[in-house]
Amino acid sequence: MTRRIAWYGTAAVIVHTIVNLLHTLAHVLIPVPVTHSQVVFIVTVSVTVPLVAMVLLWTPLSRVGAVLLLVSMLGSLIFGVYNHFIAISPDHISQIPPGDWQLLFQVTAVLLFFTELLGCGVGVWAVQKLRDEERIA
Repeated sequence: MTRRIAWYGTAAVIVHTIVNLLHTLAHVLIPVPVTHSQVVFIVTVSVTVPLVAMVLLWTPLSRVGAVLLLVSMLGSLIFGVYNHFIAISPDHISQIPPGDWQLLFQVTAVLLFFTELLGCGVGVWAVQKLRDEERIA
């Protein structure tokens, strides 16, 4: 079971990272401004922590990895929903100026929502399964 958890977690993180990179590309090329604190949050919570979680899922610290995956994806989900769909700001999908990169920005904002939701789901499932395995052992 632990190996299956690691595979699903890895898949969720890799897909999320690819979408995140494409969304970042759109941010830079449009350009859509972000604050310094937003950059710190994104680099830490949305990029670095999921990658650390992915690595930990393959180690004896897989339970820590599962918790980190869940927490980082939930934080990213809340951040993304607020900034892309709720707060009217330059980062809101309705405020992106028409142009070559508008569609990429909007599509990747929606895909981030789904990849973060997937990451949360995998994280919850992994935490539960690993907790159950620990009880049985």
